[in-house]
Amino acid sequence: MDSPFPRCCARTSPQAPICNRCCFLGNPRLYPVGVSHETIDAAGTLPAEAIDAIERAATSAHRHEELFSDRAANIRQSAVRDVFDISMRPGLVSLAGGSPYLQSLPLERLGATAARIIAEDGLTALQYGTGQGTLELRTQICDVMAAEGIMDALPQNVVITAGSQSAQDVATKVFCNPGDVVLVEDPTYVGALNTFESYQVQVETVGMDESGLVPELLEAKIAALQLSGKSIKFLYTIPNFNNPSGITLAKERRQQVVDICRKANILVLEDNPYGLLRYSGEPLPPLRADNADDVIYMGSFSKIFAPGLRIGWALVPEHLQRRYYLAAESVTLCPPTLNQMLVSAYLRDYDWKGQIETYRSLYAERCQAMLAALKEFMPAGTTWTTPEGGFFVWVTLPEGLDTYPLLHKAIDAGVVFIPGAAFTPSDEPSNKLRLAFSAVPPEAITEGVRRLAPVLQEAIAAL
Repeated sequence: MDSPFPRCCARTSPQAPICNRCCFLGNPRLYPVGVSHETIDAAGTLPAEAIDAIERAATSAHRHEELFSDRAANIRQSAVRDVFDISMRPGLVSLAGGSPYLQSLPLERLGATAARIIAEDGLTALQYGTGQGTLELRTQICDVMAAEGIMDALPQNVVITAGSQSAQDVATKVFCNPGDVVLVEDPTYVGALNTFESYQVQVETVGMDESGLVPELLEAKIAALQLSGKSIKFLYTIPNFNNPSGITLAKERRQQVVDICRKANILVLEDNPYGLLRYSGEPLPPLRADNADDVIYMGSFSKIFAPGLRIGWALVPEHLQRRYYLAAESVTLCPPTLNQMLVSAYLRDYDWKGQIETYRSLYAERCQAMLAALKEFMPAGTTWTTPEGGFFVWVTLPEGLDTYPLLHKAIDAGVVFIPGAAFTPSDEPSNKLRLAFSAVPPEAITEGVRRLAPVLQEAIAAL
């Protein structure tokens, strides 16, 4: 008899322990309509018969279940989104979500700009637009990429997307068949993992150290997979201030990584939402800078302007651009013209580079507050990364600990984090966790770490 649980899930019965990936915080996909995280959490206090009734309801398939595609079984809820509602509870310090600090934007002026666009150019702003995005914005994006170190970008090779998340989805759809392999750093962005798995690809990890992706491990992984007959389509990498680890790929490794992939005829999918948010010094050259034919470069205004506008882009090699663009157009028809015009006005009429300097200073202060609090409060046996930019610190606990069950205890203590298991395709327990500092004032960061420390201390003492 088939398991009543999703095919991505390790559970085979209601009595089996929840898995660290798809059952994160009691994933609602396992429960019927009307049963929420809160009701499942409360079930711990109910009689055994009530718990059994909940489980029977959860595992009784609706007749429409048989209509789902095989692909649908691989669609998982993001762990980050899973704790979003919880992190909004009054009194909690959320070190979970990597959100930009929008309070530093000139919101009143932006509101007036949006109103002017509608009043003066509403017939354009509210109408269908070109599927590739407006020429003005694509040209401006080339200027943004020049600030990031890409000097040869052309507007005709830029495709506007609904954030870089959409750019990942389009790339996977265009290049991957079920069973193909995608390589990722370990750890990597949970949203990318969810995208890749929904297309039924085999996600294989490549190890990192303090200098980022290890080229020798990449080369060995490619050789082993190709020897076994696997088709590897691309390497997905976040070289700057990796989400979740905060680690940056060393300058001397960057061309080496591209060369290894080129030799094996593997594309590189470079995701760089944090590249301009280096706290000091100049950004490192993107992998795309000197490799126009072998790298699809993805950027976003979510971290350097406003995530709610959902405007990102892909700079696609010229020989791949048409199929990529058509695939993007087939889903969204066209990116929202009003949002594009607002981003264009921001880049044209505002000091956007000055705003990035404000962000750099702000996030550097908060990062230092996080690192100082970790140094003061963390128990012996824990280590953490020291990011040079971005939003995140990656904490490692002693071997043998699983940070997933610690999340529930942390919530009781008044603080929220993301367990490390969310950032790997493995269902194995993880002794790591991600802390985000970008949207939290320094004093709240200190308080959040202070609340977290006894939870970790108790777990370490119990080993």
